[in-house]
Amino acid sequence: MADTFYMTQEEKRKAEERLEYLTTVKRAEIIERIQEARSHGDLSENAEYDAARNEQAANEGEILELGYQIKNAQIIEESDDTSVVHIGSKVTVQEVEKKGNVYVAAAYSEEETYTIMGTTGADPIHNIISNESPVGAALLGKKKGAVVSVKAPDGEYYLKILGID
Repeated sequence: MADTFYMTQEEKRKAEERLEYLTTVKRAEIIERIQEARSHGDLSENAEYDAARNEQAANEGEILELGYQIKNAQIIEESDDTSVVHIGSKVTVQEVEKKGNVYVAAAYSEEETYTIMGTTGADPIHNIISNESPVGAALLGKKKGAVVSVKAPDGEYYLKILGID
């Protein structure tokens, strides 16, 4: 696991609420289901018991993970700085191709806007990417107009920063 988890104050609050729910409500519900399943007798062939124990293990794992993340959270302060990409920035980019010494927009590319967050706030489906992702890491610290190289698992490509909000 990472040593530092970048979070907004709101993300940390949500993580703390989730941890509270898992340790009080969900843990108690699972224990109740385990006790109910035990009352049915032979545990060796009791699918309900096995399912509840598996859920208990998953819940305890999530509790440990969330606790670790909260303990090692670094709060990201809201910033209006749009001079460089930082955690919390909304960045508009377009894929470009290198033609000699010049970068030109790739014929197939469209503008994309990403919000750079810490790993706990990432939601790639909604274009909220982690600072540790290939795109996020490439964009951090760069200025509008810069072309960055993104080293992805399927090869390298280039993005031009069109705007930072």
